[in-house]
Amino acid sequence: MAITGVHALFHTSEPEALRAVLRDVFGWHHVDAHDGWLIFALPPAELAVHPGDQPRHELSLMCDDLDATVAELRDRGIEFRGDRQTAGFGVAITIVLPGDVEVMLYQPRHVTAI
Repeated sequence: MAITGVHALFHTSEPEALRAVLRDVFGWHHVDAHDGWLIFALPPAELAVHPGDQPRHELSLMCDDLDATVAELRDRGIEFRGDRQTAGFGVAITIVLPGDVEVMLYQPRHVTAI
């Protein structure tokens, strides 16, 4: 079997603005599939499986230094919702991307696979 990657999706009412953030603020490499429909290369990834009552999935972004990353992203115009939270897995905050897309950004305390 040859699973070669993961393709994740953000659904937003502001696709052009969100693509611009991923391209210009995050600086992620991308290809133009057609007519400005950008597909981004993601940083290294890992996948964990958690118990739950209902099936669902999440996408979180990891960083090495939460405070420094938040400061840099704020300087680049990124908004955050709420305050930094401490949890067993690390310290986290919610990024608010165009179209009110919320993504957790966290500095892990757990061992990572990457």
